[in-house]
Amino acid sequence: MASHDVPIGATQVSLAALNERSREIFRSIVESYLTTGEPVGSRNLSRILPIALSPASVRNVMSDLEQLGLIFAPHTSAGRLPTELGLRFFVDALMQVGDLTETDRRSIEAQVAGAGTNKSVETVLTEASQMLSGLTRSAGVVLTAKHNVRLKHIEFVRLEPERALAVLVAEDGQVENRVLNVPAGLPPSALTEAANFLNAHLRGKTLNELRSEIENALVKGQAELDQLTQKVISTGLASWSGGESDERQLIVRGHSNLLDDLHALEDLERVRSLFDALETKRGVIDLLGRAERADGVRIFIGSENKLFSLSGSSTIVAPYRDGEGRIVGVIGVIGPTRLNYARIIPMVDYTARVVSRLLTT
Repeated sequence: MASHDVPIGATQVSLAALNERSREIFRSIVESYLTTGEPVGSRNLSRILPIALSPASVRNVMSDLEQLGLIFAPHTSAGRLPTELGLRFFVDALMQVGDLTETDRRSIEAQVAGAGTNKSVETVLTEASQMLSGLTRSAGVVLTAKHNVRLKHIEFVRLEPERALAVLVAEDGQVENRVLNVPAGLPPSALTEAANFLNAHLRGKTLNELRSEIENALVKGQAELDQLTQKVISTGLASWSGGESDERQLIVRGHSNLLDDLHALEDLERVRSLFDALETKRGVIDLLGRAERADGVRIFIGSENKLFSLSGSSTIVAPYRDGEGRIVGVIGVIGPTRLNYARIIPMVDYTARVVSRLLTT
């Protein structure tokens, strides 16, 4: 279900180096960290381990795990925490991903499917990310492609001598306004003619499909339009194609959840760094865009991606599909590296499936 974003060799070497005793101790260190966020020492470990070991024996194994780069001591004489490599190893090699409870499934179905009743795609995605945020106590994120929206109507409104407003109305009720430059001295009739021409061709098409069809018509001279009107249409299509940033929409819900569990000042700095990263959006869009190339859940831990290297955050996301089976975006969560991976991974996967199902009906 989940896929890697780091060379698998790193975890294979570690797995080969661990005997059963080492794995049990490492598993206990990670599970303690995921539960409390605190370092755990050899004395406490010897009490909670399923095998009988003295604190001295535990310390020897911890030393070996540290040399492998799987754990580290945040302070001298402190307990140990897993490194990011250790977390990746745990997620890939040791963690057992549980299935969702029937209660969780029904909750996701009800909230996401309920959002889908006569509501726009954006509303469905927003409410799905809000729901994930609430269930996981982290920030819910969605990356969606604007150009997948199917159009219903276009209208042009003159703003200034050389600027006009294009109003795009989608079949799902979304309305988007875009400003475009128009030739000086353009008569009002040219805007009307351009709108009429586009409206005659656009119903039920995405922007990409409309652009392709209109460009072909203009190139082949099939469109009986004067040059100024053609220029309005060409300018509009060029601006609507957007740069990548304009084609991608990022929805983030539940920022406040990231402030709920701060242990120290460095935690606050980490969250502040994450907020800054989310504000820039460009990097988040690039990161989540990589997840669209995966079939299942994608997990990014800490500095495995440059975007979150400072904030020490993890991302768990899964792609969702449209009615034609094409991946059109990703949905998931962003939170601290001590996310409850075993619970959240199936939750994100199931939510993506429910959203896909809604988009196909």
